[in-house]
Amino acid sequence: MRVVLAATAALALAAPAWSDPAPESAVNVQGTFIEQANAGFRAPYQGPNSLQSDANGREAVDVTLFAGVRPWANAEVWIDPEIDQGFGLSHTLGLAAYPNGGGYKVGAVAPYPKLQRLFLRQSFDLGGKSQAVSPDLNQLGGEVAADRIVITLGKMAVTDIFDANPYAHDPNNDFFNWALIDAGTFDYAANAWGYTVGGAAELYLGPFAARAAAFDLSVVPNSVELDPTFGQFQLIGELEADPNIAGEPGAIRITAFVSRARMARFADALALASETGGLPLLAPVRRYQSRPGLSLDLSQQITRGLGVFLRAGWADGRLEPYEFTDIDATLAAGLSVSGERWGRPGDTLAIAGVADQISRVHQMFLNAGGLGILVGDGRLPHPGPELANETYYEIALPRRVWVTFDYQLFVNPAYNRDRGPVSIGAIRVHTQF
Repeated sequence: MRVVLAATAALALAAPAWSDPAPESAVNVQGTFIEQANAGFRAPYQGPNSLQSDANGREAVDVTLFAGVRPWANAEVWIDPEIDQGFGLSHTLGLAAYPNGGGYKVGAVAPYPKLQRLFLRQSFDLGGKSQAVSPDLNQLGGEVAADRIVITLGKMAVTDIFDANPYAHDPNNDFFNWALIDAGTFDYAANAWGYTVGGAAELYLGPFAARAAAFDLSVVPNSVELDPTFGQFQLIGELEADPNIAGEPGAIRITAFVSRARMARFADALALASETGGLPLLAPVRRYQSRPGLSLDLSQQITRGLGVFLRAGWADGRLEPYEFTDIDATLAAGLSVSGERWGRPGDTLAIAGVADQISRVHQMFLNAGGLGILVGDGRLPHPGPELANETYYEIALPRRVWVTFDYQLFVNPAYNRDRGPVSIGAIRVHTQF
């Protein structure tokens, strides 16, 4: 954190002097309520990390304040305190492509506060035509140069900057499923709430962009605490091109990451279990090593109010996923249609599907009784790809309120052909102003 503060001070000294009589500022609020339930399903057995096979439901609520100020030219400082309450289904366990992006890994009966973001964003104009920027959450309105450098430092979500697909990226406004709102293999640095500390640099040159970042990993995999020494970290790079096809906007993003941390190889855990006669455990065989991953993200507007997207990703399946979820390969695609076509311009209808898989040694680990971040049925004698389909309809109501009805169907939940299929329904009420 000291490094981040020092870099922030250096940016402040290097930035152009602020000359306006008063800084621009903004205060916004968003609130989201999600009620989600799964129907009962076939389950001849279950383990510690299984989705409960009987019908059950859970709710999750979060309220976030977004407060920003422009302290000098081309700079923004944002602070986002949040209040959370509720749980995900089965305590956010049992499915690799988890069905509720608004449900954290940490559940609580009583509301509790968290400071999720506190960051500085500084832009340096390199020229080019000016572009208008609309005010939004964590974004002050104004104009920016088409060619520019943007530096962001502080506490944030990695996905605030990377893998930002316009049709599938925000669980408060579009899809719910974790492997649809981001590439399922993007094992991005984060604590259990999805936030971390670090810095990113972005270069924009016309229709092209390049991004690079370094972020802090958790002190141990899937932890509520970040590594206080920054000794376990992640490097991320992304290339983006924004072509116009037949005059319609689109984007191509290639994102790569490498995590450097104490993590385990599944083969080592299986070997230790063979020696001791016990279950395969990851903690005893963790050592400092690297886990890479790569993903492709495509989005394309076909015509006004109709867009499609595709994501594909891979991560090294020999090692345990560190932060996000138990996915080593993913392929997702979907489309989003504006209700403008049937006289409801504020509404959205969308449908998508995702297929996720894990490596052979990862399957062997789960079959021997090993537990992952989210999955672990105690055995996995008949593995298969986890398949999920999601459909939602979002209704725009007066006074900036949106109500969404969502349905998801899972086949081979947690890669297990012996369990499921699983039907999951949800209603989401969201407001922001």
